[in-house]
Formats: sequence, structure tokens, C-alpha cells
Amino acid sequence: MTPEPGTEIPGWRVESVDPEKMKLFAAIARDPNTIHWDRAEVARRGLGERVVNQGPTNLGYVINMLHAWAGPGSVRELTIRFTANVFDGDEVTAGGLVRAVDEVDGEHRATCEVWLDRNDGIRTVAGTAVVALS
Repeated sequence: MTPEPGTEIPGWRVESVDPEKMKLFAAIARDPNTIHWDRAEVARRGLGERVVNQGPTNLGYVINMLHAWAGPGSVRELTIRFTANVFDGDEVTAGGLVRAVDEVDGEHRATCEVWLDRNDGIRTVAGTAVVALS
């Protein structure tokens, strides 16, 4: 696979972010931030009425999209920023666009713009990935 700049990476979608998985991840990661499982705390902080998904999970959706496209272990670099929250029940789609294709150390690599968008059009993760191409 050698895509051209401008090639769109197929989207990777989560139909409904599960609040029970947020609570489980918080327990496993020993994340003490109650916004991931306590609706009253989310409301108290003025963030609405739904619990907030963890940033690493949102980033994982982007990585899943890259792996589905280029294969496991293909990500060489990833630089992202979190730009908005993902809440329980949200539908999100990770996507990307190839910006450049180069050869580095004998390996073809694509530099890609990547993102995670909520179903309401809000971009929640934005960044750049460098992916090895097979």
C-alpha cells in the first residue's frame, strides 16, 4: 500500500461511548477523577449531565483507526492535542488524511492528519501521525 497525499483514511466509529467502560477504566488506571463515573460531579463542575470519557481512551480510538488502516505496530510517531470532551452516549468517529509519503530508513511512511469527531461535529482530538506502510 502506497497512498498518495490527499488519501482519506477510512473512519473508525464508536456508536455509543459506554459509561460502564469509563468507570472500569478509571478503576483499572486508578484514576481518581470522579468526572469519569459520577454524574453529580460532572454537573457540579458545569460540564453537563453525562460522564466524561478518558483522554487516553479517545486517543485509543485514533490508534485503532490507524491500525485498521496500516496494520498493528505501524504507528511510528503520534502528536495530538485534546480539544473537547467526549461524553457517555456520544457517537465518535476517528479519521485521517495522508499529507505526505516519504522513505525513512528504508521504510515507506505516511505523515497523516488525524482526528476524533463527535457526532455533533465537534473535533475532540486533533494531531499528526507518522505511520509505516507495508
